[in-house]
Amino acid sequence: MIKELINIFGRDLDKLREEISLYKNENDLWIVKDGINNSAGNLCLHLIGNLSHFIGATLGNSGYIRNRDLEFSSKNIPREEMIRSIEKTILIVESTLSKISPEDLQKNFPLEKHGGIVTIEYMLLHLMTHLSYHLGQINYHRRLVNV
Repeated sequence: MIKELINIFGRDLDKLREEISLYKNENDLWIVKDGINNSAGNLCLHLIGNLSHFIGATLGNSGYIRNRDLEFSSKNIPREEMIRSIEKTILIVESTLSKISPEDLQKNFPLEKHGGIVTIEYMLLHLMTHLSYHLGQINYHRRLVNV
């Protein structure tokens, strides 16, 4: 299952990079329209922070220190900087997951999830669906503002 997790995280992070690159106007990444709570730029920063924290730092001891509030309050980060961060996240996820054994998947994730204990396997599946959910929001946002 590790190979599949690496492939799917890589695929979806590649798609995140593509979505961010497809914005016609870089400033549109930061638009918040009526009925939408977050810009694509902030969702991208959130996904980078989320994976860098839970996979990179928690499972891979990367030393990454998360500031979740900045993921949603930062604005006008240059697109190229975000793309570099996505590419770094791809490498961190791949490197960390490649060191996990099938037996490790059944161990407890080192942090509680919503006040409970879950396995590493459960947490990785949760992180994958979280990435997919926000990736869909970014795709919708891009199509909404790139008219």
